[in-house]
This record gives sequence, structure tokens and C-alpha cells, in this order.
Amino acid sequence: MRRFLYTIVILILVVAVTLFVLRIYSKELTQLTLVPRTEFVPQDALADNAYTNPDMWFSRPGMGAPNDPARWQPQEAEGSVPPPAVNDTPLPRFAVFFVHPTSFTDNRVWNAPLDDEPSQDLARLLVRGLGSAFNQASEIWAPRYRQATFGAFLSDSDEAKQAVDAAYRDVDLAFTYFLSSIDADMPIVLAGHSQGSQHILRLLRERIAGTPLQQRIAMAYPIGWPISVEHDLPALPLPACATAQQAGCIVSWASFAEPADPGIMFSQYAGSTGFDGELRGDSPILCTNPLSGAPGGSEPAGANLGTLVPSDDLGSGELVTGAVPARCDDAGFLLIGDPPEMGTYVLPFNNYHVYDIPLFWRSLQQDVVRRVAAWEQGS
Repeated sequence: MRRFLYTIVILILVVAVTLFVLRIYSKELTQLTLVPRTEFVPQDALADNAYTNPDMWFSRPGMGAPNDPARWQPQEAEGSVPPPAVNDTPLPRFAVFFVHPTSFTDNRVWNAPLDDEPSQDLARLLVRGLGSAFNQASEIWAPRYRQATFGAFLSDSDEAKQAVDAAYRDVDLAFTYFLSSIDADMPIVLAGHSQGSQHILRLLRERIAGTPLQQRIAMAYPIGWPISVEHDLPALPLPACATAQQAGCIVSWASFAEPADPGIMFSQYAGSTGFDGELRGDSPILCTNPLSGAPGGSEPAGANLGTLVPSDDLGSGELVTGAVPARCDDAGFLLIGDPPEMGTYVLPFNNYHVYDIPLFWRSLQQDVVRRVAAWEQGS
């Protein structure tokens, strides 16, 4: 009996020490595991007409709903009651340009090859689970691109910057084709998650700010990428959304269950340079409450119109109403209460980054329709 108790004590100590090491050195261990230690090899530029090829898109008009992951509509969970439609008027016309998040974690190269099947298959599933929240759009375009590997976002090396720049060049080329393909008067919604959101923010700054195109941007949803209220927003051509009825503005959030421990993420954020050239430091992060459509505040789970709970393989899922609350804390992180059962991709320290959009899937689906309708009325 005494030996058994000693064994239990030792196991508890081992777990405690392991958690302590992970807490103190998790950033270093993660970098060691995921950041490539090879030289950056410049990629050949894609041909100017590369995105005329339908195979360069996960989603685009003409694919048809069964083949287009962004057109997927999940089923209602048993016992869940779908909310009423946003309104009784026809859906507004708008085109969505959606950039998928990172699906490539290989630490041997800095950018994902387009023929890497595992990362491409996962990216397609991510478009299905995240991009489908915009499926009320007239057109949805989601390009394939040579994304930077996950480790590039854990490093401030020149190689990491080059990898992100290379990925952006593909996105920029896809965006050019997107613009040439949609009607000249159609309002545009820019959307992305994580790495995709970083590229969306860069498009706003480098392709849209101060141009006639700025007047066509009905909404921007760079979700899951921290945006400094002090050091980033003033350099962007659109303001943060102040109300649920506002259009031509930016919505973003980063989700953590409680007790939340965003220390690693905030450390990376604080040490990075904002769009104004200054360190972001402890400046608050933009937090739009997806259940109210306004910045900050707290909303109960009953206000959540539908959480997309995925299957283990991410290939299917169902909408559950009233499952998850939302509260913005002082630092700008979105807190979602007790950890909900969402699957196996929850990150350490209660980080629900992968599920930023699925947690509030239906609320976002209705949010974009409402805001584009408001944009049409005000244009």
C-alpha cells in the first residue's frame, strides 16, 4: 500500500514538473519542433494566368454545391431549433474572397508545395468548416496557395518573413484574378482565418487602401489573427465595427475557454511590430463579440444561434444552438466559458483557435448577410 502511494505521489510530481516545463519552455519547445532549420529556397513565381485554372481554387463559381466545400450547409443537431431568417427580403448580392488558414506543419521546408496532398486535403476541409459560414454569398472564391508552414509564425527570422511574403504573392495573384472575374459593381467581403487573415490584412493595406476598390469592400473578417487597436487599426482602410448593423468595417476575435492562458500567444503578439512600425506591446487586441456584433461585452450561450460541432475527421458536423457564450476580456481575447467538446484540435492552454469560426458559425452566417444588406442601403 505504501509503495502504491509513493508511486501515485511520484506520478503527480512528474505531471506537475511536466506542466511546469511546458508552461515555462513551451514556446521554445514548440519552435524547436515546428520551425524549419533549413535555408529559405525562393519559389518560382506562378504564371500571371495561373488562377485561370479551376484547379487552383478550392471554391469558385461553377463548381456546384456537392464539389464546392464552401457551399456546404451542416445539419441541425437533434433537439436544436434553427433560428428565423435574418429578414424576409432576398439575399443581397456579394462576392467573398476567403483565404484558408495554415494546414501545413512540415519543418523541412518553409512553404507548402501545391502537390502536398495531406496539407491540401486538410485545407479543403478547413474551407468546408470555416469558409462555409459565408455560404449565403452570390459567389465564394477560395484560392489554393503555397502557404507558409506553421513554424514560420513562431519565428522572426528573415526566412520566416520570406516564407510569409511568398505565400502572400500567391494570394495577391489570386485576388487579381478574383477582381477581374466578378461584376464590377458587386460588393466584396474579404474573409480569412489565422494565416489567411494575415494575408487579408495585407491586401487591405497594399491593394485596397486609398483606391476606388475601397468603396466596394462591404466587410472584412480577418478572424483568428490578433489586431492591435492602437498599432494596427489606424493603418487599415476600414474601422473596427462599432455596432451589429455597421458595414464597411472589420470583425475579428481569438477564442479561449476558461481558465484561459493566452500567455504564449500574447508574448508573440507583444514582441511583434504593428502596422505603424511600433511594437504592439500590451496594447489591447480587437475583440468583436460574435454574438452581439459589437466590440467587447458579454453574451450568454442562449444568444448563440448555432455552433458547428465537427466530427473527429472534420468531414461532417452538426449545428447546436445555445451551446457557447462569448465575453471579451480586457486584453481583447474572446472567452467562451467552460471548455466545450469540439474535437481533437484544441490547442494547449484552452486555446480554441482552430474553432474560432465553428464556435459561432450560424451567428457569423447571419452577421455577414445583415452587414452587406446595410452596405447596400448606404451605398
